[in-house]
Amino acid sequence: MISKVTSFALTGLDGVPVEVETDINNGLPACELVGLPDAAVKESRERVRSAIKNSARRFPVNKITVNLAPADLRKEGSCFDLPIAVGILKASEQLSGVSCEGVVFLGELALGGALRPVAGILPLLIAAKARGFSTFVIPEGNAREASYIEGITVYAARSLAAVLDHLSGASPLAPVAASRYEASAAEYRSDLAFVKGQPVARRALEVAAAGGHNILLVGPPGTGKTMLARCIPTIMPDMTFDEALEVTKIHSVAGVLGGEGIVSARPFRSPHHTATTVAMCGGGSRSVRPGEISLAHNGVLFLDEMPEYHRSTLEALRQPLEDGFITVTRAGGTIAYPANFMLCASMNPCPCGNYGSRDKVCTCTPAAIHKYRARVSGPLLDRIDIQVEVDSVKYDDLAADAAEESSAAVKARVERARAVQRARFAGEGVRVNADMGERELRAFCPLSSACEEILRLSFERLKLSARARSRIIKVARTIADLAGSETIETPHILEAVSYRQYEA
Repeated sequence: MISKVTSFALTGLDGVPVEVETDINNGLPACELVGLPDAAVKESRERVRSAIKNSARRFPVNKITVNLAPADLRKEGSCFDLPIAVGILKASEQLSGVSCEGVVFLGELALGGALRPVAGILPLLIAAKARGFSTFVIPEGNAREASYIEGITVYAARSLAAVLDHLSGASPLAPVAASRYEASAAEYRSDLAFVKGQPVARRALEVAAAGGHNILLVGPPGTGKTMLARCIPTIMPDMTFDEALEVTKIHSVAGVLGGEGIVSARPFRSPHHTATTVAMCGGGSRSVRPGEISLAHNGVLFLDEMPEYHRSTLEALRQPLEDGFITVTRAGGTIAYPANFMLCASMNPCPCGNYGSRDKVCTCTPAAIHKYRARVSGPLLDRIDIQVEVDSVKYDDLAADAAEESSAAVKARVERARAVQRARFAGEGVRVNADMGERELRAFCPLSSACEEILRLSFERLKLSARARSRIIKVARTIADLAGSETIETPHILEAVSYRQYEA
């Protein structure tokens, strides 16, 4: 007898329907899996065999052939355990009279019959819903993740036995209750109230967060560059539900979602400087997994001591910084992952770290300084909108009792500026000022003759590129939004230009 059960396979952030066909015939006892399965899928034979026996069911002593169609699509992961088990039981007539039409089964089986959660449930369910499926059976460990999708019926089971009792009507499962999204109110250990001094750097962080601009902090060791960077999530605006879904899909596919149903706080990724290009961009030997820049989507990617990263790793960031996504090509296929992140980087001005310091003497030769700074290429620096030099703080400033402005106060101004941008770009496909193209610059960033003259002089004297000119205008637009100005004025352009004076 032949049975057919529906499941879904994951390709990047999209799901493809897979029909699990099971045929049981007379012959030597064997269980063959066909349809381009990987090692994890092939090993499901033994997991399914033990799970069926330990769920008080009979595993057929016949020739069993399981086909995962379409046959030319590579199947990866352990999510096919449950549909294979259900298919074998239907084909062996142990689920006679039970219809599985229109139901999608996903889940990994333990040897004892328990259902274990699998990675990528959220994008799989979203893709299945888009293709007309509305009923799903998944592991209980994925219930919270699935509860945020509206318009579908999800049954979460603890074991194969519970699934079989549900299908036969002996003990129906209750549908997973829908969850309501709420932005994270998590408390951060970092806060701008603890950052003493550094008024220029604090202001630059506020501008960067308000417009989604990339920022580079340059200064001697111990001046608070890392502390400032870790304060960025505390002043970023709360994620919308659509943004949270995008982030959750990526984290779910990467298998780093944990027990959370949805990622409600903006990601802050800080990979070590020994991270490889594959770890940063995504990929793998066969499967194409998202990298750090995709895990930082809608959040912050922090590169501490940027010159210490491999040159090839840094250069790989150039295309995602422009396009907001990355196309990863490996032996396992070609996948485009979102990578619309805010880059925050820090670096010393020279190998000893004291070049330009007011308090310490630099011991580096000009050649050593040039070689150190050349580790970060000019084209990459050109894509960083705001470049701020951070100097050491005096002891009296550190010991002062006066409290600095808190992250909550700065976040309120950032939220107001983002609200202005949402209204401005409604229907334009642009979220923040940093994402504007030339069409949006012409429409929303007209400059007065005085602003044009300042920009022209800066372009000539600072030897700026065409890209730098556009980014200065974008930063000026954000500064104007923070000031509540509908037009870009002279002070806004002057401040934006002051953030482009770091020399590589």
